[in-house]
Amino acid sequence: MSNKELVVIGSGPGGYVAAIRAAQLGMQVCLVEKYPKLGGTCLNVGCIPSKALLDSSELYHQIKHQSTSHGIKVQDLNLDVETFFKRKEEVVTQNNKGIDFLMKKNKIEVLIGHASFVDTNTLEILSSNGERQSFSFKNAIIATGSKPNIPATFNYDKKRVISSTEALSLGEIPKSMAIIGAGVIGLELGSVFARMGTRVEVFEYMDRILPGMDLDCAKELQKSLQGLGIQFHLSKSVTKVQASKSKAEIHFTARDGQNQAVLSADYCLVSIGRKPYTEGLNLDKAGIQLDEKGRIIVDSELRTAASHIFAIGDVVQGSMLAHKAEEEGVFVAEILAGQKPNIHYHLIPGVVYTWPEVSSVGWTEEQLKEKGIPYKMGKFPFKALGRSRASMDTDGLVKVLADQNTDRILGVHIFGARAADLIMEAVALMEFGASAEDMARICHPHPTYSEALKEAALQATDQRAIHF
Repeated sequence: MSNKELVVIGSGPGGYVAAIRAAQLGMQVCLVEKYPKLGGTCLNVGCIPSKALLDSSELYHQIKHQSTSHGIKVQDLNLDVETFFKRKEEVVTQNNKGIDFLMKKNKIEVLIGHASFVDTNTLEILSSNGERQSFSFKNAIIATGSKPNIPATFNYDKKRVISSTEALSLGEIPKSMAIIGAGVIGLELGSVFARMGTRVEVFEYMDRILPGMDLDCAKELQKSLQGLGIQFHLSKSVTKVQASKSKAEIHFTARDGQNQAVLSADYCLVSIGRKPYTEGLNLDKAGIQLDEKGRIIVDSELRTAASHIFAIGDVVQGSMLAHKAEEEGVFVAEILAGQKPNIHYHLIPGVVYTWPEVSSVGWTEEQLKEKGIPYKMGKFPFKALGRSRASMDTDGLVKVLADQNTDRILGVHIFGARAADLIMEAVALMEFGASAEDMARICHPHPTYSEALKEAALQATDQRAIHF
C-alpha cells in the first residue's frame, strides 16, 4: 500500500487551490475527486455557469430595452435558446481544462473516485467502475463542499421541482417559474429568467430579500428586480410543493399560518440554502466530529479532532463562498509548511451578481446597532455620477460606515454597476485599518463608478460630499 504526503479530497476552489499551494511549497500532493471533471460545484454547477448565463441574459435585455436610447436600432431580435445554454457549457469546459493544466503543471496526482476513511491514516478510493484502492497518508484536507438543502416536503424530483443545478441546464426559457428563497442564488437565477421573459415569483420567509446583507441595498435591489417583472411574496412560508408532469404547485401561507394559497408554475426552483456534503466519507472512522448543522468541527488552524486531517470551505463553519474556501486552502497549505498565515474572516466580501450588483464587506448598520457600536454613515447615489449617466446605469448607491470616534471604516455596502469589483477598494483599505477620511482623500479617476466610494466616504467624514 502506497503512502501519500498530502491528500486533498475535493477539487472545488478550496481543494484545487490548496493542492496547488501545497505543491508550490514542495509537497507531494494527491487530489481526489468524485466526479470526472475537476472544479467542484463552483465551476461546474455554480459560480461560473451562473455568471455565464447572467452575462448572456444581461446582454439580451440591454439590446432589447436600451439599444434605441444609444441610437442603435435592432430588428427581429431573437433568442437562440440552444446557443444560450451551449455558451455556458463552453465556458465551463474552458475552466475545466484550465484546472487540468494546473494539476499537470504543478505535478499533482489526480485520482477520480469516491474517497472514504478506513482509519485516521488510511483512505479508500472507489472508482466508478467498482475498483477499489487504498493508501496511507501523512496529512489530508477535506474540501468536499456542499449541496442544496431541500426539505422532503418540497418533493424534489429534478424535473419540475429543481435546484440551481437543474436550473443552469434547463434547456428552455419557461413561461413561469416560482423560486423559494430570496437569497443570492435565487435572485441571481431569477433575474436570468426574468430578463428572458419568464414570469418569476419569489417566496421568502423573512420580511425582506437578502437576509444578512445591508437593508438599503436590499431594498434598492428589490425595486430593480421588480422592474424586471419579478413578483415577491415576503413573510411567506411554503408548506408543500407538488409536481405534476407539466407543472409545480407551491402551497404557502403567511408566517402565522393564515391565508393559505396555492400558486402554479412551470418550474419551482428551491434555493433556501446549502448544507455540508460529507456523505460516505466515513468520518467517524477517522475520529472526526460534526456539529449540530453537519459541519466538520475544526480548531483555529482548521484541524479536525485528528490533528493531521484538516477541513476547509463549505464543510466547516462560516460563509459558503468560493473565495473563502480558496483562502482556507492556502492557509492550511502554509500551516503544513510551517508558516504562520492568517485569515481576516470579517473582511471576506460578499457579492450578488444580479444587475445592478450588490457587494458588501464588514458590519451592516443592523449589526452595529445590535453590538452597540457608535457609528457614522455616508451614502452617495450612482445617479449623481457622470459615469453612471453616460452608461445609463444610474440605479445604485454606496454606503460607508465608520466608527463615530475613530473614523475607522467598519463596513462598506454597494448596490450598483460593477459593485463586485468596486468592493475591493474597501476590502484593501479595511485590511490596513483605514479611516473614512483615508478613503476620501485618495484620488479617484474621473469619470468612474469608483468616485461613489470617495463621495460616500466624504459624507461619512463630515457630510462634505462634493457632487450631492
